[in-house]
Amino acid sequence: MDNNKIISALCYISLLFAPFLLPLIVYFVVNNDEVKYHAKRAFISHLIPVAIGMLLGLFGLLGVFSVYSADTMNGFVIILFAFMALYFLITVILMIWNLIQAVKVLKS
Repeated sequence: MDNNKIISALCYISLLFAPFLLPLIVYFVVNNDEVKYHAKRAFISHLIPVAIGMLLGLFGLLGVFSVYSADTMNGFVIILFAFMALYFLITVILMIWNLIQAVKVLKS
């Protein structure tokens, strides 16, 4: 098996053990264009849940400190849980996508 394919697949699988650290290192260390392409895709797919999670955390903090009554707090909590469920769904989909991409790279 080709070492470049293994490194490319590891960039996708690294979501489970070293998210966006391994693809970033591989992108700057390896000189192969195909490996750089997969490292960049893996890095972006690892960054999406982090960015959404940070926005969700910011939304939660701003909402907690700006709600004054219990009635509006209930509505805010429901919206926050809906966004958390959406975040969880996106994270699971991206995890499955990364694993599928790793298998595709190894099979090609």
